[in-house]
Amino acid sequence: MPTSKSEPAQSPGAHGSGGPFHDLAVIGAGPGGLAAAVTAADLGLRCVLVDAGRSTGGQFYRHPAPGLGAARPDKLHHGWSVYTDLSDRLAAHRAAGRVELLTGHQVWALERAGDGDWRLHATTGPDADDRTTVRAAAVLLATGAYERQLPFPGWTLPGVVTAGGAQAMLKAGLVLPGRRIVVAGSGPLLLAAASSLVTAGAEVPAVVEATAYLGYARRPGVLAAVPAKLVEGAGHGSALLRHGVRLRPRSAVVEAHGTDRVTAVTVARLDAEWRPVPGSERRIACDALAVGHGLIPQIELATELGAATRTTPDGTAALKVDARLRTTVPGLWAAGEACGVGGADLAIAEGELAAHAVADRPVRTGLLRRRSRLRAFAELMAAAHRPGPGWTDWLREDTDVCRCEEVPAGRIKEAVDELGAGDARTVKLLTRAGMGWCQGRMCGPAVACLAGGADRAEVRPDSRPFSCPVPLGQLAAERDDQNDRDARGHQADQDHQDHQADRQGRDDR
Repeated sequence: MPTSKSEPAQSPGAHGSGGPFHDLAVIGAGPGGLAAAVTAADLGLRCVLVDAGRSTGGQFYRHPAPGLGAARPDKLHHGWSVYTDLSDRLAAHRAAGRVELLTGHQVWALERAGDGDWRLHATTGPDADDRTTVRAAAVLLATGAYERQLPFPGWTLPGVVTAGGAQAMLKAGLVLPGRRIVVAGSGPLLLAAASSLVTAGAEVPAVVEATAYLGYARRPGVLAAVPAKLVEGAGHGSALLRHGVRLRPRSAVVEAHGTDRVTAVTVARLDAEWRPVPGSERRIACDALAVGHGLIPQIELATELGAATRTTPDGTAALKVDARLRTTVPGLWAAGEACGVGGADLAIAEGELAAHAVADRPVRTGLLRRRSRLRAFAELMAAAHRPGPGWTDWLREDTDVCRCEEVPAGRIKEAVDELGAGDARTVKLLTRAGMGWCQGRMCGPAVACLAGGADRAEVRPDSRPFSCPVPLGQLAAERDDQNDRDARGHQADQDHQDHQADRQGRDDR
């Protein structure tokens, strides 16, 4: 049966009440979402795959636009053949009408309709008519993650980018954020980013890692169960050695210098709590800094529905799921980073597993074991790179924590110490930290830590009516459409009652 087209919001109810338009809606076309959609289609489900980007692949498989003429995009990626296989399978299912692909659609809310179907409300542009509503019987979230940033003096200077942002510039635009780039922060993304940058021709004078990688040694059995991860890490390490890149463990960039652009950074050794060791500061000249401290699951769509979360070993909030990737909200599944950051291989395994669960089909034992091994490694990785509470010693009173609203650390500390704020929400109400365009994605972890005390770096899940900015015109049009649907539903109920009464009258006669 061909896949039904998405319901344009400007013509609500056009499909009547004859059932869901899709058996499954997958939000996110990265590794996990792609695997889920094609696997579900293999199992006979009619699917729609929705993504805010203009192409599939997500952040991990981000690739150059066709107009750039990149002859070898595989050189920019690890495991590119895995993506091309998923992409080819998706193309075959689209041609057969089993999967509908909606790119450029940013889902801003999920709604459970009275008939039990899900409605996905998406924006496709700035105008009132740039909106779409998709209906499905089940929803699978494969929404990925965004980078965690811990502020420091100078982090708002031009030339300071996230580690993932530097990779995105290279993969999508074939450009570098600078020629001499310091890579800093914590987490395995640093090695991958540095390896990509030096291979593309950048000079990387140092990779500055806040941990010492010793946390991985605590569970050697977990490492031995994922040899491919060891090989991948060794590949990044050898690339850095070939290019003479120096690894500085237990260190952090505590200040960036420059006027119109970053020109140098100060690197300091850290103690076990991530506090800078006095006298250990070293200055490194550079024209760009790529910095990040791991990833935070993007779960706003689910938390707004009341989905339960868990705190991962690195202090972030992820969705709580059962053995078959079901969240605590009926009809809602999740896969990949939304369940806890673990990389593309884990996302693909969980996408396949979730698709089998939605289709109510048995799962291969090998897939279950693979997912278990990769998830255990993800938990180990998160524990190894958890930020220490002493990072707040990097801050000065005038260091902007919320860069959108330009809220400095001193104002946040004032809200906590003098005005009695004890959580991030109260700090936001008193200072506007987190009220800007990014809605706290950049400053949320730092604000939560400063609000809850230096010994608590956990990120509390936000509950937001909208997971992204939505033009007011679209909200007004959505309200009018809902009124029309309610009116038609009321008229249908009245017609049914009149019909029943007329039939009863005839029977009485």
